[in-house]
Amino acid sequence: MTISFQHVHIKTRDVAQTVQYYIDNFGATKKAEIPGRGWQVDLHGTQLNITGIISEQNHAQHHGIEHMAVVTDDYRGTLAKLRENGVAVLEELKSERGNRIAFVAATDGSQMEIIEKL
Repeated sequence: MTISFQHVHIKTRDVAQTVQYYIDNFGATKKAEIPGRGWQVDLHGTQLNITGIISEQNHAQHHGIEHMAVVTDDYRGTLAKLRENGVAVLEELKSERGNRIAFVAATDGSQMEIIEKL
């Protein structure tokens, strides 16, 4: 059996706001509209499917995800941009390897982890 990664699905109360959050703060780009539901977004090679609650699905659905992580070679500049855009920095830590890590607020209670590239 072969398994490969396909996408992260973010269910949100405000599709347009969530799409714009990932574009403005992390350089994501729109790939394709999901007609009547939302957008497929490319986050540096990771596909995000951003929709609201889908009425055709009968299983329990909820908004958001816990977090996704990105690596940056400009930690200080990345956090400055996020702060400039009004994004709340929830916590900054040092990893066991010595690089800096920050957790920042995203939409619908989810978070993004910013990892300093060593």
